[in-house]
Amino acid sequence: MNQKLTLSFDAEIVKFAHSYSKKSGKPVSKIVENYFRELKTPVNTEIPREVSELRGILKGSKLPEMKKMRKIFHEDHLD
Repeated sequence: MNQKLTLSFDAEIVKFAHSYSKKSGKPVSKIVENYFRELKTPVNTEIPREVSELRGILKGSKLPEMKKMRKIFHEDHLD
């Protein structure tokens, strides 16, 4: 069952909301509803196993200076 909700926003935000609504083809109420649905959905904050296995892999390694790393990057990728 749908219920009515009254919201107050700054005039600039209201103008943007109507513009965004027109571009997206969705009513402002549906955009706001979807936003709150997203907030309600729990976010998976678990680090993937593949990423967690990389933790500490460079510990104790000496990394090149930033200037040298930039030079290598530019030589490899921007030629």
